[in-house]
Amino acid sequence: MARSVIVTGGFGVLGQAVTQAFTANGDKVTRIDFAQQPHAAIEGTLDLGGIDLTDAESTRDALAKVVETNGGIDVLVNVAGGFTWETLEGGSIASWSKMHAMNVMTAATITQLALAELKKSKAGRIVNIGAGGAVKAGMGMGAYAASKAGVHRLTEALAEELAGSTVTVNAILPSIIDTPTNRADMPDADVSTWVRPESAAKVILFLASEEAGAVTGALVPVTRGG
Repeated sequence: MARSVIVTGGFGVLGQAVTQAFTANGDKVTRIDFAQQPHAAIEGTLDLGGIDLTDAESTRDALAKVVETNGGIDVLVNVAGGFTWETLEGGSIASWSKMHAMNVMTAATITQLALAELKKSKAGRIVNIGAGGAVKAGMGMGAYAASKAGVHRLTEALAEELAGSTVTVNAILPSIIDTPTNRADMPDADVSTWVRPESAAKVILFLASEEAGAVTGALVPVTRGG
């Protein structure tokens, strides 16, 4: 039976790869994104653009459309987020609030509002996107790493909170994902070691599967090119 899957940030490079993995698996996928339109259409998906996931009302409305269209929510993959590189001395304090909103509050808001439907599923799954760079932050990574560390703690705390339910909560911790933006930002880097979006999507697909039902509260490093 096809599952109802939500991929936040689904219009981006990783979100698109994750969406394609789930649709290939036969699932019904909804992409929710702050952007108005996806860069590329994926046949069979429900696309909801222009959604601010830090706003409870707009998020609640989007979830209502998902439930109405696909009959519930079985899987939530929180890809939505952002990145900044700046030193504390030379950067903006506003970036700390921005990263917290984009990376932590988007995930916390939609997850809280989707929990009632996820708990109805026989195998509810939540998969968050953390970061390897939030385990040990380098220079210029303070604001981003702090926010992604918040995603890690959200994952662990919620996994314990939902221990008596059918829902598992896990996160992947990618190193550098091979995207056009990252290639442009780091033109001299050795991209052969970067994680391909399709490879990260495969790990997410496993964590969202019934076979991964014994795994919850895990922060899974994803560090090979794949």
